[in-house]
Amino acid sequence: MGTNPAFRRLLVVVKQTAYEEYSQLRARGQAPKALRWKRLESRYKTHQQCVNDLMDILRRHDLPFSCVNRVELDRQHLSDVDLVIAVGGDGTVLSAAHFLDHGTIPILGVNSDPSSEEEKIVKTKKGDERRSHGALCACTSINMKGKLPRILHGGGTLSERTRIQCIVKSTFSETRLVPVLNDLLIANPSPAAVSRFRMGWSNPVVHGEVGGGIGGGLGLGGSSISDPNNSQRSNSNNSHYGTVTRVGGKLYDIQNSLNVWSSGMWVSTATGASAAMAAAGGKPMDVSSTDLQYLIREHMIENAPNKEEVQCLNNGILEQGDHYLHLRWNSQFGTIFVDGSHLTHKLELGDEVFINGNAPPLALFTSD
Repeated sequence: MGTNPAFRRLLVVVKQTAYEEYSQLRARGQAPKALRWKRLESRYKTHQQCVNDLMDILRRHDLPFSCVNRVELDRQHLSDVDLVIAVGGDGTVLSAAHFLDHGTIPILGVNSDPSSEEEKIVKTKKGDERRSHGALCACTSINMKGKLPRILHGGGTLSERTRIQCIVKSTFSETRLVPVLNDLLIANPSPAAVSRFRMGWSNPVVHGEVGGGIGGGLGLGGSSISDPNNSQRSNSNNSHYGTVTRVGGKLYDIQNSLNVWSSGMWVSTATGASAAMAAAGGKPMDVSSTDLQYLIREHMIENAPNKEEVQCLNNGILEQGDHYLHLRWNSQFGTIFVDGSHLTHKLELGDEVFINGNAPPLALFTSD
């Protein structure tokens, strides 16, 4: 451990607990009747003790810091900050990371209320399911006093995590969403409604050429898309939708398009592949991978003449590069859920969604 701290100014982002949120509702007479207040209060006190312990550590090491609630975080809070500490769980890390657009400020997660070893081995659902898994956290309230000082003095493991770049092109505007660390869910806002969209792969238009020679087999989009059945489908129909679109000032040829009726689509990074993507049946990925993974949810292909071929496109990998996974939204309404349910972007009929892994990567401290 070095004698001098490795950081000059820190920002501590603190999650707002369920106890605090429901207490505000209770003051207005709107809190649900079935709440277990004692459990919520216990979780709140555990979290608050972790926040107090963290601030004590920072003071002992003479590190200047400021503190902000997660729901009040704004880019102005990041002025002159060279380390963000997110106290809460994975959700707090994800929310704070959205403000680190350029990836130049590292983030360190502290799981303020981890499960005990006894709770981890209980097979029945007796544990408190409000606890965060802490997959994105470098330390917990239990081991923070030993690990945190080492990180503050230049130690620890700092990893670079790929993030999703998502651009929504509407009739009169282009909107670049915040960098996405875990996953996107693109779906109809009603879980009972069908999500209709046209999925294809875009490649830059080179020397005015459109179509032939840029794409590979059906659904492959050249070298940008890969899956286990790549070799089997290399000689399939090389038809393309023939649409040229512009995003970010560049022309792209949308090829190998497929009309999809489904419950929507997951798109994840390697970091998010072990979360909702895994639960939906996606492939495991190495966290250091720069690839993205997509998975169509409940794809309705019963009447498709090439059912097996289309089924192969339900789950695939998008490699990093100057190309996009392209969606043309064909439902009246749609929503993009960014790293969970807190941050969303509305879609309308005709909107185009461009997705790749070219967002600035996140510098994330991880557990040893």
